[in-house]
Amino acid sequence: MRSADIRERFVQYFQERGHQRVPSSPLVPAQDPTLLFTNAGMVQFKDVFMGLEERPYRRAVTVQKCMRAGGKHNDLDQVGKTARHQTFFEMLGNFSFGDYFKAEAIRLAWGFLTEELKISPDVLWITVFETDDEAFRLWQEIAQVPSERIVRMGEKENFWAMGDTGPCGPCSEIFVDRGEAFACGPNCGLGRCECDRIQEVWNLVFMQYNRAADGTLTPLPKPSIDTGMGLERISAYLQGVDSNFETDLLKPLIDQVEKMSGHAYVPGPEGMPHRVIADHVRSVTFLLAEGVSFSNSDRGYVMRRILRRAVRYGLLLGFDEPFLWQLVPVVGEIMGSAYPEVIEGQSLIQDHIRTEEERFAMTLSTGMKVLNEKLSGLRRGDTLPGEDAFFLADTYGFPLDLTLDAAEERGILVDQEAFDRALSEQRERARRGRLKPGQSLPHLGHAVFEGYRHLHWEQQPIAAMYIGEDPVGRLVTGETGWLWLSHTPFYPEGGGQVADVGWMAGAHGVAKVLNVVKNGQDIWHFVEIIEGYIDARETLDLTVDAEKRHGAMRNHTGTHLLHAALRKVLGDGVHQTGSYVAPDRLRFDFSYPKPLSPGQIRDIEDIVNQWILEDRPVETVQMNRDQAQAEGALAFFGDKYGEVVRVVSVPDASKELCGGTHCARTGEIGLFAIVSEISVGGGSRRIEAVTGLNALEAFRIQRSAIDDLQSIFRGVPAEELATRVSELTEALRDREIEVEQLRRLQREDEGRQLAANPWMLGEWKLVVAEVGVPSIEALRQVLDGAKPVLDGAILAARHGDRASFVVYLGRTLVDRGLDALNLVKVLAPLIQGGGGGKQDMAQAGGKDPDGIPRLLAEARSILSERLIVAG
Repeated sequence: MRSADIRERFVQYFQERGHQRVPSSPLVPAQDPTLLFTNAGMVQFKDVFMGLEERPYRRAVTVQKCMRAGGKHNDLDQVGKTARHQTFFEMLGNFSFGDYFKAEAIRLAWGFLTEELKISPDVLWITVFETDDEAFRLWQEIAQVPSERIVRMGEKENFWAMGDTGPCGPCSEIFVDRGEAFACGPNCGLGRCECDRIQEVWNLVFMQYNRAADGTLTPLPKPSIDTGMGLERISAYLQGVDSNFETDLLKPLIDQVEKMSGHAYVPGPEGMPHRVIADHVRSVTFLLAEGVSFSNSDRGYVMRRILRRAVRYGLLLGFDEPFLWQLVPVVGEIMGSAYPEVIEGQSLIQDHIRTEEERFAMTLSTGMKVLNEKLSGLRRGDTLPGEDAFFLADTYGFPLDLTLDAAEERGILVDQEAFDRALSEQRERARRGRLKPGQSLPHLGHAVFEGYRHLHWEQQPIAAMYIGEDPVGRLVTGETGWLWLSHTPFYPEGGGQVADVGWMAGAHGVAKVLNVVKNGQDIWHFVEIIEGYIDARETLDLTVDAEKRHGAMRNHTGTHLLHAALRKVLGDGVHQTGSYVAPDRLRFDFSYPKPLSPGQIRDIEDIVNQWILEDRPVETVQMNRDQAQAEGALAFFGDKYGEVVRVVSVPDASKELCGGTHCARTGEIGLFAIVSEISVGGGSRRIEAVTGLNALEAFRIQRSAIDDLQSIFRGVPAEELATRVSELTEALRDREIEVEQLRRLQREDEGRQLAANPWMLGEWKLVVAEVGVPSIEALRQVLDGAKPVLDGAILAARHGDRASFVVYLGRTLVDRGLDALNLVKVLAPLIQGGGGGKQDMAQAGGKDPDGIPRLLAEARSILSERLIVAG
């Protein structure tokens, strides 16, 4: 049975039984800082299970895109080693939100497997939580599963929890016995081994308790169901193949790798490179399709690790040029019918991957040089500090396993525990960085935003008042705290738009609103009391700063027009990767692998200003999310949307899902100006722009710069200024090259003069001296002039508050056992520095130029001792 048929039959089966089909949520969890990636079907329903969100349905079915690479659920290092692990996979799931419970969940799952998929009941095994007698009994009564095929398991295997506190409950897993051919031995069996004979295919979670901070379990008023079945695993069984990688979801990729590399795929360890590449190119393709960019932090860092792991395994198959990008069309052929985004953005996805592959090739070269320097000072049996290995990984993206391989070749160990500690610390810093202000405050209910129609709201009672995480009864002048209001005109930060600011006035005092945040359905206001005091039981008059709000509205509508213009000029493969909308400016990040040309920037600016000039209406409507996306409304993968969404559109220009505040007509923006277009790394670009009077000021600054240039280049028309400046710049560059060539000749001559009066140590011609040059590069040029007639030289120089020196040893001195790198290691501490190099040439820098005289004296002493002994 084809995987596409399994996917569709699963959804249809549950739809026929009253379940609402809900689209897959993005791989990037919306507004959930606790997760790097969506790793299960229940992630998009998290707030529903916790009672923080209501949906118009009580039964749901999904096919969820999932990623397990990084964070708590991380299968990255297992991919390729086993038949069943992937970083990217699809999870089939059915859910009940206080509707049916254990009996119906068991009945539905058993019916789908045995009736819809025609799997023999005789090959199905069940596990239940060790004390869940009810589930044990229901499997016997409903499915007639004999007791010998129902296994009780402990909390580690069969009890699921959302976190340390909150909804939790026992789970029951369904396994399929794949037969004796997959057995690991005579004692093979469920709960007795980890082999692939009896393989889990479906997990049913019975969410029936709430866990308190002290570990106490209390029954939930509305028990719920959360299930998940991996499409790849069930496809492998139904297609009669030995592993997930041989299904129609992954085998075409392996076939293409075979064709491109000339290496046949062999199941087992020899086929690991093929499996890694097939899985990883799927993951990277889907992440790029959602607008994730390669970077050195968070999701972009994990995606970079995935790609680089695939490239490293490609090296084992002989791929020494970028190759992953060529597999993207195969991903599209397999997955495009279910996920059109991997086809729509195919060209740009390929560009991003190819650019990153090329960047990694340079990284390998640079990282290997740095690693060799760090290893050169160690001997066989020594240990490379884990901090050094982490520095290579973090700064240069140099993989740990390559560090381990290079160290092992020299008989050197690597402190992996220290590496893991450094990595854990970095992950914790990143996790803390994703937490937003106010997220530790309690959930008090659904707050209503009134700010689409009102900038002023009167007589609003305070529902809660906090300082930090503690409730208080009063805030006085100078204090800051959090206020929860059931209705507010203040826009909470979200959708890239900054929060409103303004004022709150009560009977006894005034507060300045500094920030507003949304946490689930709650809206919290961070305020400072600037006059008198405010009690927790007061009513307040609320006033939004209108000037700042209108500025944010202009820039938010301008951002939508910019997005539409970018797609018009660069193609529909452009995806928003982030935005920042403030009253005075806007910033828009988007996926694109190369800089925009001046002509493209001009075209984008012209299109936006044309739409502004036409004073088109800005329309906002509420509609079903599926309908909105069917009508072409764009959704930013980083935002969270409910079933009913707000659509902001400009006719024949832009249509996006958006909860932000906007102008009523495009003409209110006034003017639009792009002030910069830069790279933000990993195939992402950033445009910064301004609107209204700020745009006018930007054009005035440009006009002023042109006026200044025309006053310098008298008689040159404005349109010829760029050519004239370019000609002068080129001429200046030529002169600088000539000057540098003369300086080099001068320094080499200085070196020859030093060599003409050498320090004769026996038969050896040496120079040990300080010279006056501005850089270590210049110091090497002096050495180039001196060394042809010398046996050795040590030259030092001061550069402001820095010092450097170079060591050169001719062949005769090297043959006598001297080592330039060892000399650098001995001498560099005298200037509080360090360096590197080879046996015949090495250099170092330091921060203590006053140490140069002592360094030179020590150098003479060492050379005298070594050469006299050698002689």
